[in-house]
Amino acid sequence: MLVRQILNSKPSQEVATITPGAPLAEAARILSEKRIGALVVVDDSDLPVGILSERDIVREVAASGAICLEKRTDDAMTRDVLTATPDMRADEVLATMTERRFRHMPVVEDGRMIGIISIGDVVKARLDELSMEREALTGMIMGN
Repeated sequence: MLVRQILNSKPSQEVATITPGAPLAEAARILSEKRIGALVVVDDSDLPVGILSERDIVREVAASGAICLEKRTDDAMTRDVLTATPDMRADEVLATMTERRFRHMPVVEDGRMIGIISIGDVVKARLDELSMEREALTGMIMGN
């Protein structure tokens, strides 16, 4: 299965973003309201310059307490953002996320961000794919 297929199966193509100068308190509010685990930090061209996850915020709170919520998003974000392309295979993305220990990956095509996938999206897609393969093999064995 390809990343493009995973994006197409998602109910929404919206990517929650935030600017580098926004306060962490705003980022935490957006994460809570949207019930998501990460925001893509974008520049003026709407390209990813970082990613801010709930883990990043928890790490900041643990290090300096609630005062950290006054810090800027770019003070806590992960700067080394790996992106996927729509034509990447799901198993390749899953391996990268697992090895690098992150759960969200922006998808970029032709120099613009077109979506984001989570490890949950990829695992669900892979399970669906395995289920279809099992059904096809069972059908062949049973002569259906």
